[in-house]
Order: sequence, then C-alpha cells, then structure tokens
Amino acid sequence: MDATTDALPPRTLSHEETRLVIWGMLLPVFMSSLDQTILASALPTIGRDLGDVHSLPWLVTAFLIASTAVTPLYGKIADIHGRRLTVMIALSVYMLGSVVCLAAPNMLTLICGRVLHGLGGGGMASMGMVVLGDLAAPRDRGKYYAYFSATYTTAGACGPALGGFIAQNLHWKMIFALNMGMGFVAVFLTYTLLRRLPRHERYHRLDVLGAALVMAASITFMLALSLGGVSYAWTSPQILALAAAAAILSAAFVARLMTAPEPLIPLSILRDPVPRCSLMMNSFGWGSIVGLNIFLPMYLQSVIGLSPTNAGLSLMVLMVTVNASAGVAGQFYGRMTRYKLIPLCGLMLAIAAVVALAITADRLSVLQFEILLALIGIGFGPVPPLCAIALQNAVATHQFGIAVGTMNFSRSLYSTMLIAAFGAIVLTDVPVGTTAALGAAAADGFRRVFFAAAASLAISFLGLVLLEERPLKTRQQPAE
Repeated sequence: MDATTDALPPRTLSHEETRLVIWGMLLPVFMSSLDQTILASALPTIGRDLGDVHSLPWLVTAFLIASTAVTPLYGKIADIHGRRLTVMIALSVYMLGSVVCLAAPNMLTLICGRVLHGLGGGGMASMGMVVLGDLAAPRDRGKYYAYFSATYTTAGACGPALGGFIAQNLHWKMIFALNMGMGFVAVFLTYTLLRRLPRHERYHRLDVLGAALVMAASITFMLALSLGGVSYAWTSPQILALAAAAAILSAAFVARLMTAPEPLIPLSILRDPVPRCSLMMNSFGWGSIVGLNIFLPMYLQSVIGLSPTNAGLSLMVLMVTVNASAGVAGQFYGRMTRYKLIPLCGLMLAIAAVVALAITADRLSVLQFEILLALIGIGFGPVPPLCAIALQNAVATHQFGIAVGTMNFSRSLYSTMLIAAFGAIVLTDVPVGTTAALGAAAADGFRRVFFAAAASLAISFLGLVLLEERPLKTRQQPAE
C-alpha cells in the first residue's frame, strides 16, 4: 500500500496549528539533548555501584557511536514513511534502552542499554529539525527555531545538576526511570499532535547496503578514535586494523553512492554547493563548540584550579549564550535580504574570543574566562539556524529528512575526530587524572587546543563566505 494513502493533503498550517505540532516534537528533542548531559554527573556513582570504573567512558561513547551511525538512516526512513512513524520508532528503541538500563545488573548490560539509547536518540535528535522544515518555509523558519533553542538550553542547563541530584539523593537508575516516564508522554504527544503534520513523503527505495556500509564504516572509525591512545597505542595492530577497516568500508560506501539506483544520500544534495557549504559550516563550527565543551572543564580544573562542580557550572554560560543567540538571530533571518551579515559578524567575534582564550590561557581569571565564553556563545549562536535555513532552502521537501540526517551525521563524525585530536594534544602536557593546577605546562597544551578550535571555526567561516545567498523561499519547495 502506498505510504501516503492515509496522508492529509499538504497544506499551510496556521501559526497556532504550527506551534501545536512543534510542541509535539519538543519533548523528544529535550530527551535526546538531556541524555548527553544528565549521565555525566552520575558516572562516578555508577562506577562504584557496579564495581567497574574503567568502563565508564563507554557509557558515553556507546551512545555517541550508535547515534552517529544511524542518523542518515533515520533521515531516509523519514522521507519514505513520514516523520511521525520515524519519531515513534526512535522513541520505542530509546525506551527499550531505558528498560535494559533499569534492569542492568552489570556494566556490560548497562553499556548495551546505552547502545539502544543511541540507536533511538539519533532519530529523536534529528527529527526535530526535519519536522520544523515541514512546518515552516525557509523565510519563516527562524521565528519557530526559538522553541527548539529554548529546549536545547534548558536540557543543557538542567542535565548535570539533575543527574547529580538523582545520583546523590535517590538512585542513579532513577535517571532511566525518568526517561521511561518522559518517553510515554512523548509517545502520546507524538502520536496525537504530529497527525496534523503535512506529509510530503513519496516512494523511495531504501538502500540497505549503503546504510549497512555507512554504519559499519562510522562504527569502526569511531571505535578507532575512542580506543586509540587510551586502551591501545595509536600504532598498535588493533587500532591500525580498525582504521584500515574503516577506510575500506568508507571506500565501499562511496562506490555504493556512485552506483546505487537510489543511494542513501542523494547525489543531487552533494552536488549542490549550498548544502556542501552548509555541511561545512555546521560540522566545523559545532565541532569546535563540542570540543571546547568537553575540554574546558579539564582546563578549569588543571590550570585555573576550580573544583569539578564549579568547573561544570562555569560552562553553563556557553550553551546558554549559544542557544539564546541562535533563537534571537533566527527572528531576523526571514526579514533580511543579506542574511549572512549576522553570522559573519558573529563568527568573527567567536574566533577572536577563542584566540584570546588561547593567548591568555595561563593567566585568565574566572571573570575574564566567563566573558570570553559568553562572546564565543553569542558569536557562534547565529550559525546553526542559518545552516538549517540554507539547507532547507536548497533541497526538495521530500529529501529534507536525509539532508538533515547527513548534516547531523557529518557534524557528529567530525566532532568525534576533533575531540580525539584535542585529547592527543592535551595528553602530551597534562597527565591523565590530574586535577591540581599544573601552571605553564598544562596551559601550553590547552593553548594549542584553543588555537586548533579557532582554526576549525575559521574553516566554518570560510564555508559561510562561500555560501551563496539565495533568496529565501516563502513556501515549501515541491517535490520534483
């Protein structure tokens, strides 16, 4: 039976209807964003209870690898079978992961549950932007982005504190019970409210071989990055074998893209310079922010001498300013002809702030650090909504799901690569496990990390300069 048999005819929703459908997606987006931060504060308690501290990083890495690998697949499924069914599948897999984590008697089972979390979370995270693309034309998208911006900010700010409170005062498994409760509510909201969503999907053939190849390539590559320099030396046979397997699988995936009747990632998207520049801006920009978010706590503890709690609280300003700036900038894009002006100025500000952070890494006060962090967030914030707007403006509606999936996939993969590179840079100067202030030795390592982050932001800036400033469409681009 055709996928659109029971579909509502595509039509433009009113502002009230659009806002209602958006509310149906905010909880799944909140859950996927919260998952990235809520567990961090509870990791020491989990390690003590299960008697396995050394495997704790895999609770984060397993989620990251799984969610990255399946992101393009969810985008393609959304284009074939619709957004609501895709979100329901992602929520179901995520809740199954919560059940496994709740029942986990040991660390291995808990890691398996986190893999399921990643397999579901990869779809929950990306579908929010896809649904927004169905609801609002590129010119109108910015005014609704503020809802998602507020969701990201709330999840980022609440996650560490909530996870620490649950682990300290209740039991760390209550984190997964909370996931289950939110999951049931999200399923109800998704099933009910997303029925109003206009449907643009049409018949596609799912490239199963291409999906298997990109998942296998990304998993082996990210395993090499995660294990290299930590569990095994970078030149060890295990890491070299993983790297070789990733290279062979990647080459096979590229060959599949060139020869498949309907590849997982449509070549028409990759040939268009606007999506290419959008991917470049998004990946290199977000890679820097994610890398800073992970390594700045280590910097604050080993160089400035803050406690772990205070170091975590000090970083809240980064994500708050990023998302607040994104929400504010999104309100202006639809009203501007030269809409690149805001992010161009913003990225220059962010790059300058990161360079200043690098230059003064050995002598910053806490107040100076917070000011630089706010400038980085304010400067980078306008970039993500513009990436999504430019992408939506360039691709057909029936391909927007896989376009967003490709953007999220490239962002996650590059972020992982950059984090591994940052780790290799820092660990040459900062001994593992060090929390005391080390002075100039540690500052030199972090200075190089900050310069590398500034270079990555500069590449994002180059993508923005090269981006063609096409007029923003006032309605959805029809399928061809």
